[in-house]
Amino acid sequence: MDKLDFGLYKLFARNFRPTMAGFSLHQPPFNNCLTQPIQPTVLPAMILVHSARHFSTVRFSQPDPAVRRLRFSVRSSLPFGTEKAKYHRELEAAVDAVERACALCVEVQSSLLSSKRRVVEKNDQTPVTVADFGVQALLSLELGKRFPSIPLVAEEDSAFVRSNNLVGSVFDAVISKSSHGENPWTPDHVLEAIDRGGQDGSTFGAQPATYWVLDPIDGTQGFVKGNQALYVVGLALVIDGQIVLGVMGCPNWQNAVSNKSTSEVQEEKNTPPGSGIIMVAHTGCGTWTKRLSSVLNLTAKMPYSWTQCFVDECCMVEEARYSIRASDAWESYPLSTLFTSTTSADSIVEGQILLVKSCCGSLSKYIMVASGRVSLYMQNVKVQKVTKAWDHAAGIICVYEAGGKVTDWKGDQINLAADQLGRRNIYPSGGILVTNGNLHNRLVEMISSNSSTVSR
Repeated sequence: MDKLDFGLYKLFARNFRPTMAGFSLHQPPFNNCLTQPIQPTVLPAMILVHSARHFSTVRFSQPDPAVRRLRFSVRSSLPFGTEKAKYHRELEAAVDAVERACALCVEVQSSLLSSKRRVVEKNDQTPVTVADFGVQALLSLELGKRFPSIPLVAEEDSAFVRSNNLVGSVFDAVISKSSHGENPWTPDHVLEAIDRGGQDGSTFGAQPATYWVLDPIDGTQGFVKGNQALYVVGLALVIDGQIVLGVMGCPNWQNAVSNKSTSEVQEEKNTPPGSGIIMVAHTGCGTWTKRLSSVLNLTAKMPYSWTQCFVDECCMVEEARYSIRASDAWESYPLSTLFTSTTSADSIVEGQILLVKSCCGSLSKYIMVASGRVSLYMQNVKVQKVTKAWDHAAGIICVYEAGGKVTDWKGDQINLAADQLGRRNIYPSGGILVTNGNLHNRLVEMISSNSSTVSR
């Protein structure tokens, strides 16, 4: 038996179990992308067969249920062949930039407690740090160097950096992680790079456009706590109205396979820092993750190894694992009229659902859905608060390519071009619903029947 035959035998033996009718696919519980990888020697042909799916902003097709249960892993700069990835150059640049940004975040966070001036408060009373500005400047410079014609839509501008005397700190953080050997940048270059993604950086119109969408740190409230709360660097590329790739780096993600909720994992004070993950998705090529430990030097160096992710396969609304914003009460959601909630998996009773809360931000919830850790994420629209595109763009494609679905509470696709001028705001009806796909239509019906906030 040669290597290929032996590898195929191991793949068959691992994923198929004998039954009275023949063989059935084996499905591990939860954490669907965090499984033991198969040998890379058997992957190239199979990846091309099993990961290609059609992408559309009108509808994302779901993979065959049997295919969704297979697990693939490969060691490469990208997890799939470039011949299948039309935007592989952009994705390679995005992965490198986000990895550098995550390293910047870890370095800034480690000095956060001893440098109070690094945290300031914006007009909406949300915190912002040197890392927020540093990440935006770094990605603006790195992406602008390789793709100067593609504009950037991002959260921050340089006004706070200037007014809070953070120019030197932001400049030092950016230069330490730049890919430029001799670092030709000046503080003025860094400030200009931040503003390239700011509100006045680009103006669009009614026509389809191509642009990057960046959330430098989604979950800054968790970031400033200095603990293991989740935060995410999220980057997506939109071309002619379609999200074609997404990259999310989460330095504090816990890789251990566990039936514990994310909040339980975070509360374990004796747990060492998470090695973190980076999650990537490309239209038609699936969703993949790899560990960040080799980049962040948090643990021993590990070779690059990508593992494909899939959403979970829960089909029963009452058996699903739910996620909402940590600041929200379950009672503020329409389904609370049908179910009470509990955060303890050991004490669920009839009429209750399991609620997995985690801090902070929304992009970490997209990672949880795409990796199968939770079945769905619900977010309601806050009165007098506009929903931002960068809080969702990278997560949307990662969930879709993992087999899930994202719409507003009416079941309509998220329209990234609704804000024609700036492409910064989105206007979902009622809220945003992120699911494994199986539960989606039923949940839309239940929300519509139990909510007065869902309206045209």
